[in-house]
Amino acid sequence: MTLLAGAAPPSAAAPALRRAAPALLIVAAVRLLGVVVLELWDPAGEKAAVRLLSERWDSVWYASIAEHGYGRTVRTGDGGVHSDLAFFPLLPVLERLVAAVSPLSVSGAGLLVSAVASLAAAWGLFAVGELLSGRRAGLLLAALWAAVPVGIVQSMAYTESLFTAFAVWALWALLTGRWAVAGALSALAGLTRPAGLAVAAAVVVTAAAAVASGRERAGGRLALGVVLAPLGWLGFVGWVAVRTGSPLGYLETQEQWGNGFDGGRAFAAFVLDRLTGTAPLAGLALCGGLALLGWACVLCVRMRLPLPLLVYGGAMVALALCGAGYFGSKPRLLLPAFPLLLPAAVALARARPAAAALTVGGAALGAALYGAVWLTGSGPP
Repeated sequence: MTLLAGAAPPSAAAPALRRAAPALLIVAAVRLLGVVVLELWDPAGEKAAVRLLSERWDSVWYASIAEHGYGRTVRTGDGGVHSDLAFFPLLPVLERLVAAVSPLSVSGAGLLVSAVASLAAAWGLFAVGELLSGRRAGLLLAALWAAVPVGIVQSMAYTESLFTAFAVWALWALLTGRWAVAGALSALAGLTRPAGLAVAAAVVVTAAAAVASGRERAGGRLALGVVLAPLGWLGFVGWVAVRTGSPLGYLETQEQWGNGFDGGRAFAAFVLDRLTGTAPLAGLALCGGLALLGWACVLCVRMRLPLPLLVYGGAMVALALCGAGYFGSKPRLLLPAFPLLLPAAVALARARPAAAALTVGGAALGAALYGAVWLTGSGPP
């Protein structure tokens, strides 16, 4: 399945969108199912769907930045300080712009941005899947991404959908030799989430490999893509350093939130504590999930996915598992790691259509039910 950069001819946007339309409709239907089930699950005012999707957890921080700019801090009961400098700026900027030109509040604008971004991501997923393994694989890749258990986050005023859209189109640009476009989209991803580093790594490593192998010359467009790729992430982290007066200001802010990078020690201790403590079944479930994640990574390598997808997917897994943050958020952090779904998408593309439809339909229903239980319970941080 290895694809050389520059191997695919450019295609017109309108025909490409028409080909992708079924994927967009499926993703929209899965998202609508999740919202309807959430609303029916607990329609009480404090847990109504719109409130849970746009006025809880991180959504409140993004809305605050959109309305008032940076500068909010909250002191926790244990004496800690949580600063909004932990949140990257692109989503609140878009929320503010949409609210300024529409009757929506910034929270409502966040929902609209997330909805549009999820469709843009679905189009990109279809494009990557079609490029690698044909139209059915592209359709199923988008459908599976929408139907993962934590897929309800794609409907929240969070950054996962927006980041996935930038990431998948940046990787598509790499696969088709559009170096400057890949770099620009990587920069936007880097303004959206800390995981923008994974997209930048894919651009830089792919460019280095292409030049080293002789497939590409170190020309202007390739160099421009490499230079642009990390600028979004570096720009925000540099701004936080100036704002806090510390070169490590962003990392220190994350530490205050308990989100340091410890190589996975805290997560390993968390799993071990579950296995040996009062919740061994939960520990076994975590081990099963990690085994499934590892198997998906192995399958991606065995399928010889193109280098950009392997680098990006591997970096996303490392960033999610090696952070010391809230452990319940790790599945959400893995949501943009769509290359891990490619083996399943390709396998289903080869199966009978009825079996593929039943699998996706069952996954969508399960995700809707899980999302309702999750958001009306502990919910994401």
